[in-house]
Amino acid sequence: MRRHDGKAQGRNAAFFRLCAFAPVLFAACATKGQVQLLQTEVRTLRVESARRDSARAAALAAVIGLQNRILDSLAAGRESLRQLDARMKTDLTDVQRQLLQVQELTGQSQTRLSELKAQLDTRAEQQEAAGFSRPAPDTSARVPAPSLPTTPVATADQMYLGALQQFRRGSLTTARRGFQEFLKAYPSSEQVPDALNFVAESFTNEAPDSAVVYYTQVVQRFPKSPRASTALYRMGRIEEARRNVTVARTYYDRILKEYPQSNEADLARDRLKTLRP
Repeated sequence: MRRHDGKAQGRNAAFFRLCAFAPVLFAACATKGQVQLLQTEVRTLRVESARRDSARAAALAAVIGLQNRILDSLAAGRESLRQLDARMKTDLTDVQRQLLQVQELTGQSQTRLSELKAQLDTRAEQQEAAGFSRPAPDTSARVPAPSLPTTPVATADQMYLGALQQFRRGSLTTARRGFQEFLKAYPSSEQVPDALNFVAESFTNEAPDSAVVYYTQVVQRFPKSPRASTALYRMGRIEEARRNVTVARTYYDRILKEYPQSNEADLARDRLKTLRP
Protein backbone atom coordinates (compact mmCIF):
# COMPACT_ATOMS: atom_id res chain seq x y z
CA MET A 1 0.00 0.00 0.00
CA ARG A 2 2.80 2.37 0.85
CA ARG A 3 4.61 1.34 -2.33
CA HIS A 4 1.57 2.15 -4.42
CA ASP A 5 1.26 5.64 -2.88
CA GLY A 6 4.89 6.42 -3.54
CA LYS A 7 4.48 5.59 -7.22
CA ALA A 8 1.47 7.93 -7.47
CA GLN A 9 3.33 10.79 -5.87
CA GLY A 10 6.21 10.27 -8.26
CA ARG A 11 3.90 10.49 -11.24
CA ASN A 12 2.32 13.73 -9.95
CA ALA A 13 5.67 15.38 -9.42
CA ALA A 14 6.72 14.48 -12.91
CA PHE A 15 3.48 15.99 -14.26
CA PHE A 16 4.06 19.27 -12.46
CA ARG A 17 7.62 19.52 -13.74
CA LEU A 18 6.33 18.96 -17.24
CA CYS A 19 3.76 21.76 -16.89
CA ALA A 20 6.42 24.14 -15.59
CA PHE A 21 8.66 23.52 -18.59
CA ALA A 22 5.73 23.52 -21.09
CA PRO A 23 6.00 27.22 -22.10
CA VAL A 24 9.72 26.83 -22.62
CA LEU A 25 9.15 23.75 -24.68
CA PHE A 26 6.36 25.50 -26.61
CA ALA A 27 8.55 28.53 -27.31
CA ALA A 28 11.27 26.25 -28.45
CA CYS A 29 8.90 24.35 -30.63
CA ALA A 30 7.02 27.44 -32.03
CA THR A 31 7.59 28.24 -35.67
CA LYS A 32 8.80 31.57 -37.07
CA GLY A 33 5.36 32.32 -38.58
CA GLN A 34 3.66 31.83 -35.25
CA VAL A 35 6.09 34.25 -33.63
CA GLN A 36 5.44 36.86 -36.33
CA LEU A 37 1.69 36.36 -35.91
CA LEU A 38 2.04 36.92 -32.19
CA GLN A 39 4.08 40.09 -32.78
CA THR A 40 1.48 41.37 -35.24
CA GLU A 41 -1.29 40.86 -32.71
CA VAL A 42 0.74 42.66 -30.07
CA ARG A 43 1.30 45.62 -32.42
CA THR A 44 -2.41 45.62 -33.28
CA LEU A 45 -3.28 45.72 -29.61
CA ARG A 46 -0.86 48.60 -29.09
CA VAL A 47 -2.31 50.53 -32.07
CA GLU A 48 -5.86 50.03 -30.85
CA SER A 49 -4.86 51.08 -27.35
CA ALA A 50 -3.16 54.20 -28.73
CA ARG A 51 -6.24 54.93 -30.89
CA ARG A 52 -8.52 54.62 -27.89
CA ASP A 53 -6.21 56.90 -25.88
CA SER A 54 -6.19 59.40 -28.76
CA ALA A 55 -9.97 59.28 -28.99
CA ARG A 56 -10.29 59.89 -25.25
CA ALA A 57 -7.80 62.75 -25.48
CA ALA A 58 -9.71 64.25 -28.40
CA ALA A 59 -13.01 63.97 -26.50
CA LEU A 60 -11.43 65.57 -23.45
CA ALA A 61 -10.02 68.37 -25.60
CA ALA A 62 -13.47 68.90 -27.15
CA VAL A 63 -15.05 69.11 -23.69
CA ILE A 64 -12.42 71.61 -22.55
CA GLY A 65 -12.90 73.67 -25.71
CA LEU A 66 -16.68 73.69 -25.21
CA GLN A 67 -16.21 74.76 -21.60
CA ASN A 68 -13.91 77.60 -22.70
CA ARG A 69 -16.43 78.73 -25.32
CA ILE A 70 -19.19 78.72 -22.70
CA LEU A 71 -17.02 80.79 -20.34
CA ASP A 72 -16.22 83.22 -23.18
CA SER A 73 -19.92 83.50 -24.02
CA LEU A 74 -20.75 84.21 -20.38
CA ALA A 75 -18.03 86.87 -20.19
CA ALA A 76 -19.27 88.44 -23.43
CA GLY A 77 -22.83 88.40 -22.09
CA ARG A 78 -21.78 90.11 -18.87
CA GLU A 79 -19.88 92.73 -20.84
CA SER A 80 -22.89 93.32 -23.10
CA LEU A 81 -25.13 93.73 -20.05
CA ARG A 82 -22.66 96.17 -18.52
CA GLN A 83 -22.51 98.22 -21.73
CA LEU A 84 -26.32 98.13 -22.02
CA ASP A 85 -26.67 99.34 -18.43
CA ALA A 86 -24.19 102.15 -19.10
CA ARG A 87 -26.05 103.17 -22.28
CA MET A 88 -29.38 103.12 -20.47
CA LYS A 89 -27.99 105.34 -17.70
CA THR A 90 -26.55 107.70 -20.30
CA ASP A 91 -29.82 107.77 -22.25
CA LEU A 92 -31.77 108.40 -19.05
CA THR A 93 -29.47 111.28 -18.16
CA ASP A 94 -29.90 112.73 -21.67
CA VAL A 95 -33.68 112.43 -21.41
CA GLN A 96 -33.68 114.18 -18.04
CA ARG A 97 -31.46 116.93 -19.44
CA GLN A 98 -33.75 117.34 -22.43
CA LEU A 99 -36.78 117.52 -20.14
CA LEU A 100 -35.08 120.24 -18.14
CA GLN A 101 -34.29 122.11 -21.34
CA VAL A 102 -37.91 121.78 -22.47
CA GLN A 103 -39.09 123.05 -19.09
CA GLU A 104 -36.71 125.98 -19.29
CA LEU A 105 -37.78 126.79 -22.84
CA THR A 106 -41.42 126.55 -21.79
CA GLY A 107 -40.74 128.87 -18.88
CA GLN A 108 -38.95 131.28 -21.18
CA SER A 109 -41.86 131.21 -23.61
CA GLN A 110 -44.31 131.91 -20.83
CA THR A 111 -42.11 134.69 -19.55
CA ARG A 112 -41.86 136.14 -23.05
CA LEU A 113 -45.63 136.05 -23.40
CA SER A 114 -45.91 137.75 -20.02
CA GLU A 115 -43.48 140.42 -21.14
CA LEU A 116 -45.41 141.03 -24.35
CA LYS A 117 -48.60 141.27 -22.35
CA ALA A 118 -46.91 143.70 -19.98
CA GLN A 119 -45.79 145.83 -22.93
CA LEU A 120 -49.32 145.85 -24.31
CA ASP A 121 -50.66 146.81 -20.89
CA THR A 122 -48.11 149.58 -20.62
CA ARG A 123 -49.02 150.93 -24.06
CA ALA A 124 -52.69 150.77 -23.16
CA GLU A 125 -52.04 152.68 -19.96
CA GLN A 126 -50.00 155.26 -21.87
CA GLN A 127 -52.77 155.67 -24.41
CA GLU A 128 -55.33 156.03 -21.66
CA ALA A 129 -53.13 158.60 -19.96
CA ALA A 130 -52.71 160.46 -23.25
CA GLY A 131 -56.49 160.46 -23.76
CA PHE A 132 -57.10 161.90 -20.32
CA SER A 133 -54.39 164.53 -20.79
CA ARG A 134 -55.93 166.15 -23.88
CA PRO A 135 -56.38 169.87 -23.29
CA ALA A 136 -59.94 170.89 -22.53
CA PRO A 137 -61.51 174.10 -23.83
CA ASP A 138 -60.32 177.20 -21.96
CA THR A 139 -63.21 178.30 -19.74
CA SER A 140 -61.12 179.75 -16.95
CA ALA A 141 -62.28 183.22 -17.86
CA ARG A 142 -65.87 182.39 -17.07
CA VAL A 143 -65.67 179.61 -14.47
CA PRO A 144 -63.04 179.39 -11.76
CA ALA A 145 -61.08 176.16 -11.73
CA PRO A 146 -62.34 173.78 -9.04
CA SER A 147 -59.88 172.61 -6.45
CA LEU A 148 -58.63 169.03 -7.04
CA PRO A 149 -59.18 166.51 -4.24
CA THR A 150 -56.07 165.40 -2.44
CA THR A 151 -55.00 161.90 -3.45
CA PRO A 152 -54.61 159.73 -0.34
CA VAL A 153 -51.18 158.17 0.17
CA ALA A 154 -51.24 154.41 -0.40
CA THR A 155 -50.25 152.26 2.53
CA ALA A 156 -47.42 149.72 2.41
CA ASP A 157 -49.84 146.81 2.07
CA GLN A 158 -51.76 148.53 -0.69
CA MET A 159 -48.63 149.25 -2.72
CA TYR A 160 -47.23 145.76 -2.19
CA LEU A 161 -50.48 143.96 -3.03
CA GLY A 162 -51.04 146.17 -6.07
CA ALA A 163 -47.61 145.33 -7.46
CA LEU A 164 -48.08 141.65 -6.61
CA GLN A 165 -51.38 141.60 -8.48
CA GLN A 166 -49.67 142.99 -11.59
CA PHE A 167 -46.92 140.38 -11.24
CA ARG A 168 -49.42 137.53 -11.07
CA ARG A 169 -51.21 138.91 -14.13
CA GLY A 170 -47.94 138.75 -16.04
CA SER A 171 -47.44 142.51 -16.25
CA LEU A 172 -43.82 142.26 -15.16
CA THR A 173 -42.75 145.79 -16.10
CA THR A 174 -45.68 147.39 -14.25
CA ALA A 175 -45.16 145.08 -11.28
CA ARG A 176 -41.45 145.91 -11.17
CA ARG A 177 -42.13 149.64 -11.04
CA GLY A 178 -44.67 149.06 -8.27
CA PHE A 179 -42.23 147.01 -6.17
CA GLN A 180 -39.45 149.55 -6.71
CA GLU A 181 -41.72 152.40 -5.58
CA PHE A 182 -42.70 150.30 -2.57
CA LEU A 183 -39.01 149.78 -1.68
CA LYS A 184 -38.38 153.54 -1.85
CA ALA A 185 -41.46 154.44 0.16
CA TYR A 186 -41.20 151.73 2.81
CA PRO A 187 -37.56 150.58 3.13
CA SER A 188 -38.16 149.18 6.63
CA SER A 189 -41.20 147.05 5.82
CA GLU A 190 -41.20 143.35 6.63
CA GLN A 191 -42.11 142.71 3.01
CA VAL A 192 -38.90 144.20 1.61
CA PRO A 193 -37.25 140.76 1.05
CA ASP A 194 -40.32 139.62 -0.88
CA ALA A 195 -40.36 142.79 -2.98
CA LEU A 196 -36.64 142.45 -3.77
CA ASN A 197 -37.23 138.83 -4.77
CA PHE A 198 -40.04 139.75 -7.16
CA VAL A 199 -38.03 142.56 -8.73
CA ALA A 200 -35.17 140.11 -9.30
CA GLU A 201 -37.54 137.55 -10.78
CA SER A 202 -38.96 140.13 -13.19
CA PHE A 203 -35.40 140.69 -14.51
CA THR A 204 -34.44 136.99 -14.78
CA ASN A 205 -34.91 136.54 -18.53
CA GLU A 206 -34.44 140.01 -19.98
CA ALA A 207 -31.58 141.17 -17.70
CA PRO A 208 -29.99 138.31 -15.69
CA ASP A 209 -27.27 140.58 -14.29
CA SER A 210 -29.89 142.88 -12.75
CA ALA A 211 -31.67 139.83 -11.34
CA VAL A 212 -28.45 138.67 -9.66
CA VAL A 213 -27.99 142.14 -8.13
CA TYR A 214 -31.40 142.05 -6.46
CA TYR A 215 -31.08 138.39 -5.40
CA THR A 216 -27.72 139.22 -3.83
CA GLN A 217 -29.37 142.01 -1.82
CA VAL A 218 -31.86 139.51 -0.45
CA VAL A 219 -29.07 137.14 0.70
CA GLN A 220 -26.82 139.86 2.14
CA ARG A 221 -29.44 142.05 3.81
CA PHE A 222 -31.88 139.36 4.94
CA PRO A 223 -29.95 136.11 5.46
CA LYS A 224 -32.56 134.79 7.91
CA SER A 225 -35.46 135.36 5.55
CA PRO A 226 -36.96 132.32 3.76
CA ARG A 227 -36.35 134.29 0.57
CA ALA A 228 -32.57 133.96 1.04
CA SER A 229 -32.45 130.26 0.11
CA THR A 230 -34.80 130.98 -2.80
CA ALA A 231 -32.48 133.74 -4.03
CA LEU A 232 -29.44 131.42 -3.87
CA TYR A 233 -31.24 128.74 -5.84
CA ARG A 234 -32.44 131.22 -8.49
CA MET A 235 -28.90 132.55 -8.90
CA GLY A 236 -27.67 128.98 -9.33
CA ARG A 237 -30.20 128.42 -12.11
CA ILE A 238 -29.16 131.66 -13.81
CA GLU A 239 -25.51 130.57 -13.77
CA GLU A 240 -26.50 127.17 -15.13
CA ALA A 241 -28.21 128.87 -18.05
CA ARG A 242 -24.98 130.79 -18.63
CA ARG A 243 -23.03 127.49 -18.43
CA ASN A 244 -21.11 128.74 -15.39
CA VAL A 245 -21.26 125.33 -13.72
CA THR A 246 -18.66 126.10 -11.05
CA VAL A 247 -20.47 129.25 -9.89
CA ALA A 248 -23.81 127.44 -9.92
CA ARG A 249 -22.41 124.64 -7.74
CA THR A 250 -21.15 127.30 -5.30
CA TYR A 251 -24.68 128.64 -4.81
CA TYR A 252 -26.12 125.12 -4.38
CA ASP A 253 -23.42 124.22 -1.85
CA ARG A 254 -24.27 127.35 0.15
CA ILE A 255 -27.92 126.27 0.31
CA LEU A 256 -26.96 122.84 1.69
CA LYS A 257 -24.54 124.40 4.18
CA GLU A 258 -26.50 127.47 5.35
CA TYR A 259 -30.12 126.40 4.73
CA PRO A 260 -30.22 122.57 4.99
CA GLN A 261 -33.86 122.57 6.16
CA SER A 262 -35.18 124.85 3.41
CA ASN A 263 -37.45 123.76 0.57
CA GLU A 264 -34.63 124.52 -1.88
CA ALA A 265 -32.18 122.12 -0.19
CA ASP A 266 -33.57 119.04 -1.95
CA LEU A 267 -33.65 120.91 -5.26
CA ALA A 268 -30.04 122.01 -4.81
CA ARG A 269 -29.00 118.44 -3.98
CA ASP A 270 -30.63 117.17 -7.19
CA ARG A 271 -28.94 119.87 -9.26
CA LEU A 272 -25.53 118.97 -7.80
CA LYS A 273 -26.06 115.34 -8.84
CA THR A 274 -26.93 116.43 -12.37
CA LEU A 275 -24.16 119.00 -12.88
CA ARG A 276 -20.79 117.80 -14.05
CA PRO A 277 -17.73 119.76 -12.88
